[in-house]
Amino acid sequence: MNKSFFDSRWFIALAGTALQLCLGTVYAWSYFQKPLAETYGWSNAQVTWTFSLAICCLGLAAAWGGLQLPRLGPRRLAMIGGVLFGVGHLVAALALHWKCLVLLYLGYGVLGGCGLGLGYVTPVATVAKWFPDKKGLTTGMVIMGFGFGALFMSKLFVPLLEWATSGDLVMVFAWLGIGFLLSIVSLGAVLRNPPPGFSPAGAYVLPAGVAIVEGQVYPGLFSRRFATMWLVFFTNILAGISLLSFLSPLFQSLWQNRDPDLSKEALAACGATLIAVSSLFNGAGRMLWGWLSDRIGRVRTFRIMLASQIVVFGVLTQVGNPWLFGGLICYILLCYGGGFGTMPSFVLDVFGPTKMPVMYGAILTAWSAAGIVGPQLVALIKDHYATQLAQYAFLCNVAVLSVGLVLASTLRDGHSDAVE
Repeated sequence: MNKSFFDSRWFIALAGTALQLCLGTVYAWSYFQKPLAETYGWSNAQVTWTFSLAICCLGLAAAWGGLQLPRLGPRRLAMIGGVLFGVGHLVAALALHWKCLVLLYLGYGVLGGCGLGLGYVTPVATVAKWFPDKKGLTTGMVIMGFGFGALFMSKLFVPLLEWATSGDLVMVFAWLGIGFLLSIVSLGAVLRNPPPGFSPAGAYVLPAGVAIVEGQVYPGLFSRRFATMWLVFFTNILAGISLLSFLSPLFQSLWQNRDPDLSKEALAACGATLIAVSSLFNGAGRMLWGWLSDRIGRVRTFRIMLASQIVVFGVLTQVGNPWLFGGLICYILLCYGGGFGTMPSFVLDVFGPTKMPVMYGAILTAWSAAGIVGPQLVALIKDHYATQLAQYAFLCNVAVLSVGLVLASTLRDGHSDAVE
């Protein structure tokens, strides 16, 4: 690689992808779900609120970050996100040391979640400006990094730290915080906007002095089209995130039913393996569906994802074989990631590049809502109907996705004046 590569738009895209990989470690939360509940005596719902708060604050912070991005710039916003995410893990380590659930919520959930949101929205919006000619492919690639985060967390970062700290959860979270603080801040320092007039291969020309004008943006936020896009996004996220919050315990339960003699360590390894493998599909789906949406359209892509998941969740209600269960879960997460890979270019198509940071940040509040509703619904079912957890949760997702498919049938591709 020569010096010119480090000045290229592809280097910025790769830095954004690596940054997202660090943030995407939040998707391995189910790795900690069972150990935290057993070690500290907290209920499933109590532990899950940590993850729910992180996702909720992610979406809210992303909405705020989208508004601030034109003023603060991508470098500063991403670095602030890295500081908050790293400090959030350090506060979580203190919370575990003091056995304080509220401090865990504040650290990992609120501080870490806000860091997630600021870090997440920045590279996506920035890379979309650098690649107007490949927006579906490249925004999907950047967001793919977020999906791969769980793989690195469950199979590399945490196992290595558990070995180094003899399984001390306090030290695991502390070292994760230090690592994320250093890596995300460094990667965020690379991000920058393209120069005025930038136009690869005759694509859209970013005019000099582009500014987001309040009167141009807010009508779009209250339009029927934006509301429908938000709800479709919400249903797709809810279906996947409800699984992510309890993926490891669900899979361990299936293996325990199949072989009661499996040790606790073997069951944990099974859960970690599914987290890792499914994260590959989560990540790949972001790039695959984003690329496909460039060819068949954003709306058609969402319809295919929603309809196919309805079928898969219906099948999952009758599945007891852990191998088949794992394969079907991987497809669900392929579509879950696909929603994140398709939505940035959908927003860009509909509202245009000037409004994209604000509109995309606002639509990520669907992630906040789904992050509360999905995991808490599953936790409620698990605490009261543990033996029927999988069946009840999957039937709920069939209903939610059906609503999303009906709403997606009313959408269309193409640019909008954002006033409907």
